[in-house]
Amino acid sequence: MRGVTVSEFDVVVIGAGPPGENAAGRAVEMGFSAAIVESRLVGGECSFYGCVPSKALVRPGDALAAARRVPGAAPAITGGADAAASFAWRDYMTSSWSDHTQTPWLESVGIELVRGHGRLAGERTVEVETEQGTTTLTARRAVVLANGTTPFMPPIDGLAESRPWTNRQATAAHAVPERFLVLGGGPIGAELAQAFSRLGSRVTLVEGNDRLLARDEPFAGEQVAESFRDEGIEVRLGVRATAVRRDDDGVHVTLDDGETVVGDEILVAVGRRPNTADVGLETIGLEPGRPISVDERLRVRGVDGEWLYAVGDVSGGAQLTHMGKYQGRVFGDVLAGRDTVDEANARAVPRVTFTDPQIAAVGLTEADARERGIDVRVVSYDTGGVAGAYLRGDGIHGTSQLVVDQERGVVVGATFTGPDVQEIVHAATIAIVGEVPLERLWHAVPVFPTVSEVWLRLLEAYGL
Repeated sequence: MRGVTVSEFDVVVIGAGPPGENAAGRAVEMGFSAAIVESRLVGGECSFYGCVPSKALVRPGDALAAARRVPGAAPAITGGADAAASFAWRDYMTSSWSDHTQTPWLESVGIELVRGHGRLAGERTVEVETEQGTTTLTARRAVVLANGTTPFMPPIDGLAESRPWTNRQATAAHAVPERFLVLGGGPIGAELAQAFSRLGSRVTLVEGNDRLLARDEPFAGEQVAESFRDEGIEVRLGVRATAVRRDDDGVHVTLDDGETVVGDEILVAVGRRPNTADVGLETIGLEPGRPISVDERLRVRGVDGEWLYAVGDVSGGAQLTHMGKYQGRVFGDVLAGRDTVDEANARAVPRVTFTDPQIAAVGLTEADARERGIDVRVVSYDTGGVAGAYLRGDGIHGTSQLVVDQERGVVVGATFTGPDVQEIVHAATIAIVGEVPLERLWHAVPVFPTVSEVWLRLLEAYGL
């Protein structure tokens, strides 16, 4: 008969992805004891099926495209990306889906790892089904839900039976489909569509909205769609799949405009849902399967006693690894009694879509700002119109845009499109979080010749 063990810690965290690791790590740093429960791999979705492997697959095509823009380097590019080598690099970056490089850190800082599926079993109690039996963990101070999300599979006739890929199968693939269908034009769908296209697939992307990357500024999605079409990716906007079937000839997707598209594999990337169906919410009076609502200190609403917290994707905030890590650190500070709240998710979420052109943004879009009643002025400049961009090669274009709160004279949103713009968005994040007046930003002199000089041009366009 399998045994039952009971252990007590100050903090028990369910989920060992980056948000959970940071929550447990910050708690230990503050002098508390902590255990972390994980049923899969320590490092979570980001390390093994999301950010890391997807960017490893994106990078080869990106590097080739960058070299082709440089006159002295372009002649050396005589072929496309090596798919086998790209997959091998991805395998290296994920340690071939082993977390042996991740777990030593937990041990080094004194975090107890419990492998198994964890569920709430009442106030401050977590039961974990392990290979050895049931382990009951009691939290003296707090339980933290950090168990992330799972891909949403829409109820399309025949889709589930057609063996669709989610991000997990796509980022773990070892062969390039000759024909690749992608449902969803958000960041996951867009990145993997271009990655597989550059690895050799003929890609068709289907998006129900009238533009890609619908949560970003309209020009961002338009520029990515134009780039995709120039590369040979078929982009179908404003249409939705109504039926899917797989046969010997591949995967057939019927669209609501009456047309059918066919591929050898199909990726479904139309959103994600929080992992709340099987985490024991019913034992504390919450409804399983529903999103978890938290307050500004990341305490789960509807639970008395201030002992249950949620961080990362499961908490309903921005589904981005860096934001989950930030929330983990906020939790530790709250636990230690510091006057800390989650400010970033409310007004300064930095985000990058690693397509070519890249989309790097932070804060509010123009539409978001106006919806909030902010009197804004928008200024923009061609990202490729500065010397630093010219030096990166021929044909570099894009848009750099600031959304300015006129009343306060501060930036509340920024978007940059173009190659490698991920490296200039943090300046905008600092400007927004610090509420730096534009008159002060004018004295932050950008280095010449870098793409960051676009900041100077934007401030000049504003009239400074």
